[in-house]
Amino acid sequence: MIFIKREFEAYLDDMDKITILLPMESFHGESATFTLLFEESTYSLEVIEKVTLPQMVKYICKTTPAINIGSKYMIVDEHGRKTDLQIGAVIRTDSFDETFYYEGNDLGATYHKGETAFTLWAPTASAVKIKLRAPQSEEDIHYSLIREEKGIWRITVQGDLDGFQYTYLICVNLVWREAVDPYAIASGINSGAAVVIDKDRIMTPKVPLLPFSEATDAIIYELHIRDFSSHPMSGITQKGKYAAFSEEPAPSLEAGETGMMYLKNLGVTHIELLPINDYGGVDEAEPDKSYNWGYNPLLFNVPEGSYALDPTDPYSRIVELKAMINSFHQKDLRVIMDVVYNHVYIREDSSFEKIVPGYFFRHDQHGMPSNGTGVGNDIASERKMVRKYILDSIKFWLEEYDVDGFRFDLMGILDVQTMNAIKEAISIVKPDAILLGEGWELNTPLPADQKAMIINAKRMPEIAFFNDMVRDSVKGSTFNLFDRGFALGNTHKTQLLKQSLSGSVQTEPHIKGLFLEPVQSINYIESHDNHTMWDKISVCNSHEDEKIRMKRHLLATSIILLAQGIPFLHAGQEFYRTKGGEENSYKSPDTVNNLDWQRKEQHLKSVRYISGLIKLRKSHKAFRLPTTVEIQKHVKFPIEKGHLLMYHLNDVNKYGKWNHLLVIFHNGLLPEKIELPMDGDWEVLVDESVAGETPIRKVNGEILMAPISTLVLAQY
Repeated sequence: MIFIKREFEAYLDDMDKITILLPMESFHGESATFTLLFEESTYSLEVIEKVTLPQMVKYICKTTPAINIGSKYMIVDEHGRKTDLQIGAVIRTDSFDETFYYEGNDLGATYHKGETAFTLWAPTASAVKIKLRAPQSEEDIHYSLIREEKGIWRITVQGDLDGFQYTYLICVNLVWREAVDPYAIASGINSGAAVVIDKDRIMTPKVPLLPFSEATDAIIYELHIRDFSSHPMSGITQKGKYAAFSEEPAPSLEAGETGMMYLKNLGVTHIELLPINDYGGVDEAEPDKSYNWGYNPLLFNVPEGSYALDPTDPYSRIVELKAMINSFHQKDLRVIMDVVYNHVYIREDSSFEKIVPGYFFRHDQHGMPSNGTGVGNDIASERKMVRKYILDSIKFWLEEYDVDGFRFDLMGILDVQTMNAIKEAISIVKPDAILLGEGWELNTPLPADQKAMIINAKRMPEIAFFNDMVRDSVKGSTFNLFDRGFALGNTHKTQLLKQSLSGSVQTEPHIKGLFLEPVQSINYIESHDNHTMWDKISVCNSHEDEKIRMKRHLLATSIILLAQGIPFLHAGQEFYRTKGGEENSYKSPDTVNNLDWQRKEQHLKSVRYISGLIKLRKSHKAFRLPTTVEIQKHVKFPIEKGHLLMYHLNDVNKYGKWNHLLVIFHNGLLPEKIELPMDGDWEVLVDESVAGETPIRKVNGEILMAPISTLVLAQY
C-alpha cells in the first residue's frame, strides 16, 4: 500500500461536496474557514456540517464551482495548511456515473499494421502513461496519453506493434500505479502485461450449427479443462491442455473409449467448461505444480495460459482455445462458458482498482469493501461502466470465440438489470444461447429486489437458475452431509420432489412455483462444488452395501434426466465419480480431480444406463416440455405413497410416438407391486438395469417393481 504524507485529508465525496478531516493533534481539529485553490483562482468553501470524532474533526463543505475531476485542486485551512483534493466517494454517486458513462466500443488496443490506438477509461486520473516493450526487448518506451471527454484517455502509437507488451501507469490522488489493460484480449505469461496482437492472425472459420430450438432440449455436462485429460489412462497426449480436445485417442483395454467421442456418444448436448479466462492460483510457467478450478479471475477477456501448449506465446492460447471450441462444434456439442463477473482474485491488485480506485467494487455504509462473495470483494455490476464492461466482455466471447452460453458464478451478487441486459444483448447475436447461474442470496449491499437471485427469478424470465430445491429433495442437503433426500431413502420430501419433477413452476393454485417457465430450472444433484453424489452417499448411507448405494445413485441421476426443466450432470457422475471424500477440491491435485477413465470402464453398465436415459429424453419431447401451460396440462401424479412416486405424462402423442408415459421412482428396499392406472399393454422402456427408447418387454394391469429403481412405461 502506498501512502502520501499529508497534514490533513480532503476528499471529493459528491460532485459539489468536499469532506475535510483535520487531526485533533493540531489546533484541536479546528478551522473556521477553508479555501479551494484551482490554478490561479481561489474559492471559499461553505461548511454545512461539522462532526467531532475521537481523533479528528470532520467538516462537510459545499463547493460552488463545479469540480473538474482529473484536475489538480488544493484545499487551504484557516492556519495556512495545504493539502490536495483527493477523489473520494464521489465515484460511487449516480452523478459520477451519468457524467462519465462512455458508450464507445473502442476501449482497449486497436491494432493496424502501421499504428495502434490505445483507449482507456480512467476518469479520476490526473495523468496516464503507457509503457511499451517490444518482443525480445528489455527496454521500455513511455508515452503520455491525452485526456478527452467522459474520462477517456487516448494515444495512437506509430509503427507495427504486433507482439508488443504494454501496461498503463495511472496517477490518482498523487499515487502512480501500474495496471494491465482490463480490455486486453492477449497477455504475456502469468498476466504480467497485455499484448498487442493482430486479430487477422487469430481468425478461425466458425463451425455452423443448426439452431437449438428449446432450452429444455439441453443436457448440460460440467467439465474442467484439465480434469478431462489428466488421468494417466486418458489416452490423450496433451494432458491438461486445450489441445487435448482435438485428439482422438484409440480405445484401450483399461479405459475403453475416452476423449471427445466419449462425450459425443454419451449424448449430452452442452459442455459447460469451468473458467477458461485468465486466472490466478496456477503458475503458467509450471502449471503441473498446482491446480485450481479457475475462480480467481485476473484478465476477463484473455484465455487461461496454463492450458496452452506455449503460455509464453500470446497467440498460442487463443488459437488453441478456438480450435477446441471448433472441435466441440464439429461433434454437435455446444460450449457453455463459466464466467466469474462477481469478484476479482485480489481487489487491491486488480486493474479495476488501480485504474479507477473504488469504482468497480461495492462498499458498505462505512466505506469498507463488501464481501458477499466470501473472497474479499463484490463487483458493483449496477454501476454503468461496470455493467458496460460485463456486457462488452460477454459479447466479445460470444462473437470472437463462438461460445453457446454462459454460466454465471455467484450470480446473486450481480443485479437484475445487468442480467436482463446480458440476455438481451446475447439474443441479438445468438438467440439460442443458454444463460444460467447460481442464484444464491448473498450479503452484498444491493437492495434485495435488485439482486439476481432465485427469489427474483420471475423478473428474469429467460435466465436459468441452479435449483437447490431439486438438489435437496433428491439427495438431501449439500451442507448437512447426513441429510437424506428421496433417492437416499427419505420418504418425507415427496412433495418437494413432485415440484421438482414439474419444472418447479406453479402447477396448483396453492403451490407457488419458483419459476415462470421450466426453462429457468437447472436440475442437478452434484457439481464441481461440495461432495460428489457418490462421496455423500458413501458417508450418509454407509450402513448400506455398495450395490445398494449404486442403485440410489442411479435413481438420483434418473430423476434429474426425466424431470421437467434442464438436466445438469457433473462430469463423471455417470460412473459414480469420487474425489476420495474431498469436499472442496478447488486446489487439490490431479489425483483427486481428474476424470478417472478406468473407473468409467469399470462402471460401463452405469454409463450405458445413463446414456439410455438421455436417448429416451431426446426421443420424446414430453420429458422436456418448454412451457408451464404444457406442464399444467400434461403432468399428473396418480400415485404418491411411501417409497413410491408415479409421474404420468398424459395425452402427449403430439410430442412423440407414445401418448402416455408413466415414470415411477421407488426408493424402498423391498419390491413393490404396482397396479397400472390404465387398461391395455404398456411397453417397458426403463427398468432397474436397462434404459432407452427401445421397449424391453410388455406388461398389462400390474408390474412388480424392483427395490431402489426407476421404471418408465409407454403406451400408444
